Amino acid sequence: MFLHLRTWTRQHPLGLVAQLCTLALLNILLLTACGNSSSSSSQGKVLVLYAGSLVNLLEKKVGPVFQQATGYTYEGEGKGSVALANEIKGKLRVPDVFISADPAVDTSLMGPDNGNYVSWYATFTRTSMVIGYTAKSKFAADFQAAANGSKPWYQVLKEPGIHLGRTDPQLDPKGLRTLYTMQLAEQYYNQPGLTQQILGDPENTSQIFPEEELAARLSSGQLDAGFFYLNEVKDLNLPFITLPTQINLSDPSMNSAYAQASYTNPQTGKTAHGSAIVYTITIPSTTKNRAGAIAFVNFILSSQGQAFFTQDGLLQTTPSLSGDASAVPNQLKSYFQS
Repeated sequence: MFLHLRTWTRQHPLGLVAQLCTLALLNILLLTACGNSSSSSSQGKVLVLYAGSLVNLLEKKVGPVFQQATGYTYEGEGKGSVALANEIKGKLRVPDVFISADPAVDTSLMGPDNGNYVSWYATFTRTSMVIGYTAKSKFAADFQAAANGSKPWYQVLKEPGIHLGRTDPQLDPKGLRTLYTMQLAEQYYNQPGLTQQILGDPENTSQIFPEEELAARLSSGQLDAGFFYLNEVKDLNLPFITLPTQINLSDPSMNSAYAQASYTNPQTGKTAHGSAIVYTITIPSTTKNRAGAIAFVNFILSSQGQAFFTQDGLLQTTPSLSGDASAVPNQLKSYFQS
């Protein structure tokens, strides 16, 4: 082979040079294209950290449609809102957009004492607490009776042997709201001690699971029932028990009544009070893709984005702004003008 190549080279010296130059040029173009492709992909990524109760909605519906509609690459991660805020404070994650299930979590990221990660946030949808259960449970008939109103739900949850799931009140607002719901139920049904009878201690580890795992454990039959948001059980097509407005934390006009329920965090010593369940969205000051973040928030607040949430069992609400209005990107201000 080398003999033939040397012979061909002596006979066609200019042809070989031309071919080698062409090959080198093609290699350069290929490397340049690969480099540009990587850079473009990195610049176009929008990292969204969000409350784990929205995982199916964002990953299977909102994210893919946003990506197709805008050309940005969507990347999402769902966990308990407090856990995500802790990761932001610890510089473990640097999101372009942050969606929380509790305005108090946004407040914990505001101001110089909290790193100035958030200067504004907007509420954009709301939901209610429900009790989800599985048809695989041996208590399914009792849960069905509670769902149709022929048996008190709290009596079913007190039955021996029931495996009940909830999330950590120190890491997830839904875990907090489970405690609030039970405290309010004690008053509403005149059942003193009901919270202790059903939940045990607030930090009862036998009932507590990560938010991103709770629904999967219920669906698989590892749990008989759990405390969820309405949109979660609807999204997974799980049967559920609705609760009265007085205890399900769905109505912002009842915040003064909801505030009678409280929880003191044993780690921080801070006391939180009940309020209606609203989701918030913001663009942290550390965003790496501001244009992409604005595009995502705009998509969420648009009529197209809001339709995803209402179709998924979330309750419609007019977006409202908190924090520094001057820090809101100009492209988004129209959503908050009366």
